[in-house]
Amino acid sequence: MNRQSNKRKSNVETLKQQLNVVETKLQDGVFIFSGPLTISEFSNKIKKSSAEILTYYLKQGVMKNINTTLNEEEIAELCFNYNLDFKKEDNVNAQNLLDKLEIIEDPNDLVQRPPIVTIMGHVDHGKTTLIDKIRKSNILDSEFGGITQHTGAYQVEHNGRKITFLDTPGHEAFTEMRSRGAKVTDIVVIVVAADDGVKPQTIEAIDHAKAANVPIIIFVNKMDKLGADPEKVKSQLSEHDILCEEWGGEYQFIYGSAFTNQNIDSLLEAIFLQADLLDLKANLNRDPMGTIVESKIDKGRGVVSTIIVQNGTLLPRDFIVAGGQYGNIRSLTSVEGKPLAKALPGTPCIITGLNKNPQSGDKFIVISDEKFAKKLAEEKAYLDKQRELNEKNAFSIQDGMKTVNIIIKTDVQGTAEAIKQTLAKIRNEEIAVNVIRATAGEVTKADILLAETSNARIYVFNNSVSAEIKKLAESKAIKIIKHNIIYKIVEELEALITTLKEPVYEEKLIGTAQVIQLFFYSKVGTIAGCMMVTGQAKEFAKVEVLRRNKVIFKGQIDSLKREKNDVKTVEKGFDFGTHIKDFDKIEVDDELKFYEDVLV
Repeated sequence: MNRQSNKRKSNVETLKQQLNVVETKLQDGVFIFSGPLTISEFSNKIKKSSAEILTYYLKQGVMKNINTTLNEEEIAELCFNYNLDFKKEDNVNAQNLLDKLEIIEDPNDLVQRPPIVTIMGHVDHGKTTLIDKIRKSNILDSEFGGITQHTGAYQVEHNGRKITFLDTPGHEAFTEMRSRGAKVTDIVVIVVAADDGVKPQTIEAIDHAKAANVPIIIFVNKMDKLGADPEKVKSQLSEHDILCEEWGGEYQFIYGSAFTNQNIDSLLEAIFLQADLLDLKANLNRDPMGTIVESKIDKGRGVVSTIIVQNGTLLPRDFIVAGGQYGNIRSLTSVEGKPLAKALPGTPCIITGLNKNPQSGDKFIVISDEKFAKKLAEEKAYLDKQRELNEKNAFSIQDGMKTVNIIIKTDVQGTAEAIKQTLAKIRNEEIAVNVIRATAGEVTKADILLAETSNARIYVFNNSVSAEIKKLAESKAIKIIKHNIIYKIVEELEALITTLKEPVYEEKLIGTAQVIQLFFYSKVGTIAGCMMVTGQAKEFAKVEVLRRNKVIFKGQIDSLKREKNDVKTVEKGFDFGTHIKDFDKIEVDDELKFYEDVLV
């Protein structure tokens, strides 16, 4: 991999050519759009009132508001309702440009690059010990509880060839990070303990690798343990369509022990064999692209990001865009901290110089046109923020649940995102955990202010809190809770939401009435003239309509009148008029039963 010229191919023109911003519009009876829209946005584009669209949903018993986001199917349904054709076009803008970017390389420019390998598997099945032996170093002791808490990238050399490893966390809280790892990687090694067999996270790892269409190698670990049963492992994995080569399948199984160093060389040779089948190539002579593995803020150096170069050659002083962030590379080092003159494809390295923390899994690209690069990054940051706000609005409106607001502050960004994904799943039928901020770095005054205005508690993970911030938090009665094991946060929040109970109501029959005559008003619909037979009717009460003792409709009354005047209640023996919401097929002699919700 040493064929490299002084002049690199630029990414700028390719990026500009592939930008395709679709204008959402109604043109010649065809509604053209590129993605989800709020009801407000949709109504403006088709020149209808938001109230009309909200009424359309109300008639179906669906509560929405003007900020509710419509998906593609809902937009199509509304277009059909308004007799419009519709057409969805791909919108390639700053937000998704790097995901959709296609670079066509000349085969003559390509050279072999090292494979990028992700280690996956169930917690405590020996992933960290395996990579520890491969690296001939000790990283296990630095991790709390012996559980890897965030992703790392490492490169090793074996028989003159290099392999880049992603060491992904094994704890179930980091499913989302494993998913990101699978998207970056060329090959997945799944570690299964021979004495423990296939476990839930083993299956998760298989699912992630298959979803990313990544080849899988199985390392059956702990063969030195009493009770090791490789036949059981093979049988269990076959149930998930992972059939070993000795049983006629396509998957390489390596049997060994990370602890005793048994068959580690065989695993590395299996990786090279799979890499040769994949024929992994890259172009050294172009502006590079790659992926952010993790990022954190260091007091002395600013934003420090672990990255993997996947194509091109990265140089110090390159101007890069990573997600919505940008900057000139101030320092370029190996993951061991040694200065690098350049980083070739397949190389993990550490850079400084970005203006803010990118997210784990963000793609990065070198763009020589700094003005264009900054515009692209700033536009992406803005669009990401708008999407985040829309998602928050949709959650609070559609879920209708009480929330426990949480702010997360961690040592690295990847961990913050992983915790956010885990905590977002904590809910019961009444209460949900809502993560309003999840970032790397120490707790700041801005975090305290946000916690105060949103009534949130702050969880600090593998991080410190200054005395000044502690004092400020105490003065504002803001809780700051420190943990260094993820499941402790989960347990604490699960216990918290069980203590916050909502009052329970049940329906109670409050009265019955008989329909004695009908009136029709064009602006309202059919008005039922009734006589109260038992109990009372109340404004906005729930109602059942019975015809010949059979319930034909359940709903709610939206008007209650006596002698043309609105009233709150009607007692037994009095006549009244009522209109039932969304129901005009009422008939004389129908019976009405009125209900209200009462506290149990």
